[in-house]
Amino acid sequence: MPDTFPRPIDGDAERARWTASADAWDRWADPMADLADKLNQPLLDAAGVTAGDRVLDLASGAGEPALSAARRAGADGLVVGSDLVPGMMAGARRRAAEMEDGLRPVFTAADMTALPFAAGAFDRVTCRFGIMFVPGVEAALAELRRVLRPGGAVAFMVWGPRAGNALFDTVGEAVAARLGEDHSLDPLFRFAAPGTLAEPMRTAGFATVTETDITPVRKAPQGQPFWRATLEMSFGHRLHALSRDQRAELDAEVTRRFDARAQDGTIPLPIHVRIVTGA
Repeated sequence: MPDTFPRPIDGDAERARWTASADAWDRWADPMADLADKLNQPLLDAAGVTAGDRVLDLASGAGEPALSAARRAGADGLVVGSDLVPGMMAGARRRAAEMEDGLRPVFTAADMTALPFAAGAFDRVTCRFGIMFVPGVEAALAELRRVLRPGGAVAFMVWGPRAGNALFDTVGEAVAARLGEDHSLDPLFRFAAPGTLAEPMRTAGFATVTETDITPVRKAPQGQPFWRATLEMSFGHRLHALSRDQRAELDAEVTRRFDARAQDGTIPLPIHVRIVTGA
């Protein structure tokens, strides 16, 4: 399967997909928080988020990395988290309510191609695994430049090649084998190839565009359903219609495929992400 997305993004289909998966994102947000933070911190570092900053986080979903950004920005800063799908932010608002006063981000529904914010309103913009789902990337980048103050910075995190992301690749193969291929994962890897996001950023007028690849290898114990979050968060829109027996068969297929990757009781899970920044 190619690593880049060969067809136009269907915005309506993506909106429906994430609306159907919102409950899974809320359910898995807390169990996945520690793992998510391992990706949040390099992204916030790349954006230069620090105390007192005004930060806009796009495609926040269940709150990442807006919650982490709020802790960095502190009581003198401001973090606004946004998502195109209002239902995706239920978990974000729930989690924010548990934070200290003065550190809580504000969440609002927003289309990143038409942001409801004033020009120059933010010092930093972050977007973790969201830009790939936007049909009009050029319009989104123009909006980000508009809402950034002069000298501000934007940092995106996107997935590298599917073959370098074992969770997605293995779960995706199992879903295709049991339910049929519907290309649900293709948009995730729209910017998998080096330069495919950096070049539109340069065209949009961002300066000093940089790319940094991060390729850790996580190890999961064999026999545990560590893959369940990926299955439900990425394919929730397909799971709702399954009978109990069909779901059990799918789970068994996923387990079988990961067991085939096991080495001495553990399963290596390489991850490949890319951080793309611009000023």
